[in-house]
Amino acid sequence: MLIPVAIQTLVATTPPNPSVLVLCPAQDLKVSRSRRIVPIWVGAHEAAQISAAVQHLSFKRPMTHTLMLDALTALDATIDQVQIVDVKDVTFYAHVILKRGGDTFVLDARPSDAVVLALRSNAPIYMADSVFERASYPFIFKEGLSDEEELKEFEAWVQDISPDDFA
Repeated sequence: MLIPVAIQTLVATTPPNPSVLVLCPAQDLKVSRSRRIVPIWVGAHEAAQISAAVQHLSFKRPMTHTLMLDALTALDATIDQVQIVDVKDVTFYAHVILKRGGDTFVLDARPSDAVVLALRSNAPIYMADSVFERASYPFIFKEGLSDEEELKEFEAWVQDISPDDFA
């Protein structure tokens, strides 16, 4: 079974640190204050491509994903959907599902590339429920504190720490 997923957030970093693409069930983006998320580690370049796709940025020269989409258009094929189908240790596996006429083609892909293609082509992103069960973590929203409450909480924390806490 496949679960529709959406990007909750993207934490982009600079090399050598990995960036994190955070996915969650699509309905949870608007409904729940407590949910499960799936973090996927991606490289800085991949995070930059995802960020550009989320922001609908275009470039003077075609990027790799644009080239792929242009090739598919020239071949009269479309991206029907993206599926994140497996996870082994911390490595995720994805499929890009193509349609051409009545034919369906399945391409193996890295999730980062598959997500960019889905975003650039307005295709849905799905995750196998078995992947979601194995790779998701609870994510709890903290109810918003007023600035005054947050300052009091911080001051209390500062008063309770000592240099030994950092040893």
